[in-house]
Amino acid sequence: MPQITIEYMIMIPILILQIFLFPLTAGWIMNTWVDSRQILALQETASYIGSSIHQTYSALSHESLSAGIVTNELEIPPSIEGQSYMGNATLRMALESNSSKILDINLYIIDSEIFAKTSVTLGDDVEWQNSSFESNSAYVNIFAEKLSSDIIRLSFGGSA
Repeated sequence: MPQITIEYMIMIPILILQIFLFPLTAGWIMNTWVDSRQILALQETASYIGSSIHQTYSALSHESLSAGIVTNELEIPPSIEGQSYMGNATLRMALESNSSKILDINLYIIDSEIFAKTSVTLGDDVEWQNSSFESNSAYVNIFAEKLSSDIIRLSFGGSA
């Protein structure tokens, strides 16, 4: 009989520990998995926006096009797992070359620390107007204007 009591004395604390340990571990694993899914979805959206900006720039930089305005509506999801996100971009000079500029596009989920970043290499004839967008707005566009001086001015915004 004393062996059974000792076994219970050893096993009861282990069982109680498991009652608390398993739900905490499962919750931690699920939070990590959800964050990873959101980061992946945000990175995919950032990549799509970067590709759309590059295509818009490439189309306007062709010699056959004169001055004009183009509005490219982005088909991005209004939310990622029910959460809105915001985006902005900044233009910087490429370090290795004087003939190109790099547009850094930043997306982040509102009220969260989750973010994604992508970069697009453009020519030296591009200007970026400081602008941002919120994913759940009515229209999320790339607004592009080719000036008579062959400068291409890009921004988020415009209307459909």
